[in-house]
Amino acid sequence: MSTQTASTASNSTARRRAAASKKRRLGFWRAIKSLFIFGFISSLLFAGWFYFTPSGHEFRFMLADSLITTQHRHWAKYIIGESALKERVTAYSNRFEQMGEERDTHTIPAAAVQPDAPEAAEEQPLTSIETVDGKGFHGYLLTVRDPQKIRLVVPNKHGRGEKVSSMVKRTGALAGVNAGGFADPNWKGNGFKPMGLVISGGKIFYNGLGGKESVQIVGIDKKGKMIAGKYSIQELMDLGISEAVSFSPRIIVNGKGLIANREQGWGVAPRSVMAQREDGAIMFLLIDGRQPGYSLGATLYDAQEVLLAHGAVIAANLDGGSSTVLVTEGGEVVNRPASTHGERYLPTGFLVFNDPDSVEVPNIWAGLKPGDIDAGKW
Repeated sequence: MSTQTASTASNSTARRRAAASKKRRLGFWRAIKSLFIFGFISSLLFAGWFYFTPSGHEFRFMLADSLITTQHRHWAKYIIGESALKERVTAYSNRFEQMGEERDTHTIPAAAVQPDAPEAAEEQPLTSIETVDGKGFHGYLLTVRDPQKIRLVVPNKHGRGEKVSSMVKRTGALAGVNAGGFADPNWKGNGFKPMGLVISGGKIFYNGLGGKESVQIVGIDKKGKMIAGKYSIQELMDLGISEAVSFSPRIIVNGKGLIANREQGWGVAPRSVMAQREDGAIMFLLIDGRQPGYSLGATLYDAQEVLLAHGAVIAANLDGGSSTVLVTEGGEVVNRPASTHGERYLPTGFLVFNDPDSVEVPNIWAGLKPGDIDAGKW
């Protein structure tokens, strides 16, 4: 082959390679352009659905409600606007107050434990746990067949709350769940300053009502009847209250649900709810959340429907969110708490005992006023 022929072939190969390289570059940029156009059109379509359709409106406010239950409440204003956020929070607060007004008239049998058959009485365990699944959520239902076996337990150290698993281990309880809310500055509180009232063994351990005459409570009287709704301290004492914390809303009363639909269910979140059946058995519903691929959480409407299906005649919300926890004997945590740090330090827990009268629960807040407690100092 001559030198000229070899040079020509080499130039031809170089031109082909250059053309192929240019073609690849053009193909790459065409793909980028197509993706951009597709993304732009998809964004427009999503925005149109999100802001201008009934289903989009429902989803938008569901998302905002879900954010309201987290430490990132302020983010909701970017979804529904700041004024709508304030109106939403106020509306929920007012609605929750109204949901606690109707007087509960349910009754339970004098003998709270009602076995399926007389010969099965000794075979009925005091507690049982079943899994609960629904649209986007996974959780657990703890049933306590004798409501008089439940005690409200509080921390045993000043200045900090206590994990429910620690409470269960320390006291020898059969099971335990989180109970009332607490002051939590910047979502880093020490879990030692409860909200509202704390009553254990019929005695007021903590009173943070200030000038309020009544408050929403969740608890049990000395006969094992669940009490939930808006009450004054004197009314609670007259009813023979035994164990109670302050929280809301009550979602079932006199056998009927108070939340009309999921849209009114205060967003998707981890939930803790206490309920009672007509036979006296207490149920604790614990639903995990904020964990994509496992469980996103449930609305209060979802929780209400689960409990109605299980025969609840009264039910009320407990402090859920990152506090939601279910513990069994020995301190084993059954569920998956939403907190990145695992279990939270809490001021109160509802615990189950074979012999609750033998359990000593000292008042850790004796002599302290609410103003004496720094909720953010460990």
